[in-house]
Amino acid sequence: MPKPGRGTECIKILLSQVSKDVREPLVPMLFPVLGAHMSGAEFQYPDLSWKEPCGQMANLVAESGGNKGQLSHLVEAICRNFRQHDDTELRKLVEWQKLVKTRSANKEKPLRPEVGFWFPPADVTNPAFLQNAMALEQQGGRTQFLNLPEVEMADRMCGGHRQISQMLRNIYDRQRAGALRATADGVTGNPLLRANLTISCTPFAARKFYRYDLFNGTFGRMVFSYKARTGRDGHIPRQGKYDEAFYRSLDDYLVRLDACKGRFVIRPLNKLADKLAADMASLGDLTDDDVLWDCSKRALVSAWKAGCVLWVLNNQTWTRSMGEMVEWLVYHDLWSKMQIFADMLGKDADTISEAQRRGPKNMLDSLPDTFNEAQLEALRLSLGKSKEGTNGQLRKWLFRKFIAHTEQKGLYTKTEMYLTGAELTDNG
Repeated sequence: MPKPGRGTECIKILLSQVSKDVREPLVPMLFPVLGAHMSGAEFQYPDLSWKEPCGQMANLVAESGGNKGQLSHLVEAICRNFRQHDDTELRKLVEWQKLVKTRSANKEKPLRPEVGFWFPPADVTNPAFLQNAMALEQQGGRTQFLNLPEVEMADRMCGGHRQISQMLRNIYDRQRAGALRATADGVTGNPLLRANLTISCTPFAARKFYRYDLFNGTFGRMVFSYKARTGRDGHIPRQGKYDEAFYRSLDDYLVRLDACKGRFVIRPLNKLADKLAADMASLGDLTDDDVLWDCSKRALVSAWKAGCVLWVLNNQTWTRSMGEMVEWLVYHDLWSKMQIFADMLGKDADTISEAQRRGPKNMLDSLPDTFNEAQLEALRLSLGKSKEGTNGQLRKWLFRKFIAHTEQKGLYTKTEMYLTGAELTDNG
């Protein structure tokens, strides 16, 4: 992870309160909760569509005892004003319930107050989640934020595991819930789902939970942040004190998020997104891996949304350090996915070990500087890829100027551009 620099001071302040071993894996988890503070703001993606900072979903994955619980402390610190708002809303609901109970059957019951919670409890049910989404939509389109300490809690929120895929995709894409719901009070509405989620779980729980959703788009929409098992150093990690000085510094940044309204185009961020999209295409060609390519598209969108949040935190100004952070978020998401699920993306599996874990391989790096078609063909076969794809792979590498072809000898040679890592210009 790049060292937090100018423009990422808020991230540095938040990381000061957690132990060193979880600072890197917690960074991607900060943006869904920070983005939930922004309502009424839209940003133009490079494809010219307008996106809100809602729909951000991140899953922290670490072994049992890996200090995942420190995320909840940060969430509570960032959402203090959410709690205050929700306490007021809850009192309205309690008072209404008391009135309903005291009225006799022949007396007119008071109407239920229209309450909307910004930070619902982790054990929220699906009907309550949708009812809350309707209330927040009527109140101006506020984003609700949920922090789920266990991944299985998402089943309850989505109405069962069979509904997980559709619900999470609708949340990510800012779609409506998808169906009208019948209740004792009549037919409910079909709310636009504005929600941000953070989830924590172990690698085993993650693999079990997502195993049937690796290829339907749900997997790619979820940002993963993996904390690898560390050595046995016998040191108890130190957390921050969450003192008044910390809260004062943090609140200065949260005010900027709450105050941001309107439509914005962040040109440096969009230029970076275009560059990263080209990088992802090159990475996909080097590995000849369609799963990696598909995942990278949404990893880029998620990191771009994080960039929008950083831009607002930095008084709507872009810096190089912010760009480095956004770029790292893309690669960290992909790396985390491969660390946890790489073997499952190729076949069904119930167990995981370091020996079984296999991510996409840069095949060109595995070949000598000068090689022939038969060597690439043998490499592809050893990686479980088809022999028929060899010619297509060579054409892509030639097009991207990763290699040059000597027709007389039938040999391919890695170009200086590829070996030195130099970037292509717009003209190639």
